[in-house]
Amino acid sequence: QAQLVESGGGLVQPGGSLRLSCAASESFFSSNAMGWYRQRPGKQRERVAGIPVVGSADYADSVKGRFTISRDNFKNSVYLQMNSLKPEDTAVYYCNTIPVLTINSRNYWGQGTQVTVSS
Repeated sequence: QAQLVESGGGLVQPGGSLRLSCAASESFFSSNAMGWYRQRPGKQRERVAGIPVVGSADYADSVKGRFTISRDNFKNSVYLQMNSLKPEDTAVYYCNTIPVLTINSRNYWGQGTQVTVSS
């Protein structure tokens, strides 16, 4: 059974930091690039960071220099360190493979974790 479990979200003031975690099933984690995606209110879901099994990460321009993605291949986990948070970073954050995991021809997502940046 596929598993994507995100955690670590919360309410933070502008300029603050959060670290998101994602536990994934070994069956697809070890052989896939992983990404963090977010869905802001009224916007489509977008990928903000990605990291291959081995190699360098990539970032959306909107988060470059503020967010850092990392993975632990022994723990089947991926992380997102978010610094200098802005109100526009408010969103539900999801982890997933790159490209997005599909099961029975449908995109599979975990429950996500809410990040709210507000004073």
